[in-house]
Amino acid sequence: MAKKQESNLSGLDSHFANKVRESAQQIWDAGLGAFSKAQNEGNKVFEALVCEGEALQEKTRKKVAGLRVSEMASRATGTWDKLEQVFETRVAHALGKLGVPTRKEIDALTKRLDKLADALERNTAKKPAAKAAVKPAVRARVAKATK
Repeated sequence: MAKKQESNLSGLDSHFANKVRESAQQIWDAGLGAFSKAQNEGNKVFEALVCEGEALQEKTRKKVAGLRVSEMASRATGTWDKLEQVFETRVAHALGKLGVPTRKEIDALTKRLDKLADALERNTAKKPAAKAAVKPAVRARVAKATK
């Protein structure tokens, strides 16, 4: 019986060893197949990757160029704004030296004139009644003086 168990165990060991050998052979064959396929198609994949890389690099260049252009445009705009402000300040200063009133001063004068015009109209509206009363008295004096 011990011999039977020993032969049974050795049979299992050889069966297991055969399975391991078959599995290792399959793995080896799969590796060789992958290597062969990589060699054949590797060049194609490599070339495709190079093309994609070049396209990406070109897009990046365009974006960087666009950013630089917009940066330069904003700098130029800022410079023009500063120049315009300096010009306006100098012109205002020169006009002030010549005695030309500013917009603020003209607006203040306009308001004063409007107030004076309103006051004058109010006074003029009151005077016709007073003129009517004054006229007969003036006429009487004039008549007395001429007599």
